[in-house]
Amino acid sequence: MSNTDTAVTSSHSSKRRRWNATDLGLIGVFAALVAGAALVPGLAVNGFGVPITFQTLAVMLTGLVLGPGRGFAAVGLYTLLGLAGLPIFSQGRSGLGILAGPSAGYIIAFPIAAALVGWLATVVIRRTTKARALWFFLAATVTSILTVHTLGVAGIALNTKATLGQAFLSDLVFYPGDIIKNILAAGIAVALHRAFPDVLVRRARRSNQPVQPAKA
Repeated sequence: MSNTDTAVTSSHSSKRRRWNATDLGLIGVFAALVAGAALVPGLAVNGFGVPITFQTLAVMLTGLVLGPGRGFAAVGLYTLLGLAGLPIFSQGRSGLGILAGPSAGYIIAFPIAAALVGWLATVVIRRTTKARALWFFLAATVTSILTVHTLGVAGIALNTKATLGQAFLSDLVFYPGDIIKNILAAGIAVALHRAFPDVLVRRARRSNQPVQPAKA
């Protein structure tokens, strides 16, 4: 192997860094954040018993702050712990039985949403310097519609006797609150990135830099 090949391989390896203790700590902290958001009593107003909670705010914030991989890991950890029996879902629920209820689609969507909004956040960081809060808000809103609401509607329709149309109409009640929560998530994420750029901003910019082969 030439010196050039060695340099390029080394550079690629540095970009694919393994998670360190800080990364694992952040994953744990944000998993706890999502769990803590479930402690706030939810308000079931959509007719199928699916409560309005602060969990979507926590999920979007997790992805916007940690990025796709760690965001998915944090929310996935929370989801797995809840399915394993810890009472950390909304209204103190837990266990696999929740997958047979109307909230199943929303719960399944949470890790996917964290990964998608995290990926969009890295794109925003790499390509913009101004109005970043607006772009984060748009990323969270698009993610909510594509994942949380879509899978949520599917879960309601599959696990109840509702039609897709009825499930869709019942889901609309969540949109006003989600807009407010996405605004909050975007603003908080921007503030955290300014205060702690090493968490995602510098990492995203480094990964976007082209590999420069060393001279032999």
